[in-house]
Formats: sequence, structure tokens, C-alpha cells
Amino acid sequence: MSSFGMFGGQQPQKPFAEMTQEEQAEAGAKQMIEFMQSCPGKTAMAGVTGFALGGFFGLFMASMAYDVPVGTASVNHISELPFKQQMKLQFSDMGRRSYSSAKNFGYIGFVYSGVECAIESLRAKHDIYNGVSAGCITGAGLSIKAGPQAALFGCAGFAAFSTAIDLYMSSESAAPPANDYDE
Repeated sequence: MSSFGMFGGQQPQKPFAEMTQEEQAEAGAKQMIEFMQSCPGKTAMAGVTGFALGGFFGLFMASMAYDVPVGTASVNHISELPFKQQMKLQFSDMGRRSYSSAKNFGYIGFVYSGVECAIESLRAKHDIYNGVSAGCITGAGLSIKAGPQAALFGCAGFAAFSTAIDLYMSSESAAPPANDYDE
């Protein structure tokens, strides 16, 4: 079999049961790559990644704020409680905050990625305007319940943030230097 294998368009694909183990691995890898490059795959990956990063962010932020954990308004200060109860309250509060942050980040990543992929598919172009448009639509959609002014600010804020991230990411994608002495 040539280096193109069965995916180079030169040979018809054999049934999965008739393939060797290497051919099955190659076919599985190709299917996985095709899924990850599709709109549903990109959207799902953005949601899962956003959920994971949001969870870490929420955990970090929750660990920074412990005067009084959320939901303990009857307690004047957490230091008045026994140590075991302090730890129980802190860990349960960290879990709630982490999960809440994870849901929010996952949702935003899911919506933004889905909108961006849909715009890119409709325009049949891959450029910065897809991200700007997706940021505007996502920001406006997330803040529309607060009124038209909030939707306008949400659109502008998400579009600006998306533009900044896209510009940063595209500037970092330059070819690496040929050796350690090139700059």
C-alpha cells in the first residue's frame, strides 16, 4: 500500500473487518480528525474545554475569598466555627463556585464556537471577521435579557475581546526560527 494508503483516493476502502490492525488504526484516526474539524466537533470540544478551564478558574477564585462562604449569612465570621466545620463549608463552597464557573465558561465556549463555525461555513472564508461576528452575536445573545443597551455593550465587548484574542493567536503562529540564533 502506498503512503497515501486507502485515504489517498487511489484505492476503495475495505470493510473494517477485513482491515489489518494498522489500517483500522489509520481509519479510526481519520474519523477522529474529521469529527474534530467538523462544526459539531469544534463546538463540543470548545464546550468541554471551557468547562474544564472554568472549573479550574472557579476553584482558584473560590480559594481566594474566604471571609464568609456563600450561603452562611448567619455566621459573622468563619473563624468562629470549629476547624472541621470551617473546612467542610470551604470545600463545599469551593465545589459550588467551581461548578458554577465551569458551567458558565463551558456554555460561553460552546455558543461562541458554534456561532463562529456556522458563520465560517456560511461565508466559506476563514478570517478575523468570523470571530468578530461570532463575538458580537454571542455577547449580544448572552446579555439580551438585560435590554438592548446591555446587548449592544455585550456585542461590543465580546467582539473586541474576540478580535484581541484572534490577533494575538495569529501573531504567535509565525514559523519558528531555523536555529537558536535567529530572532
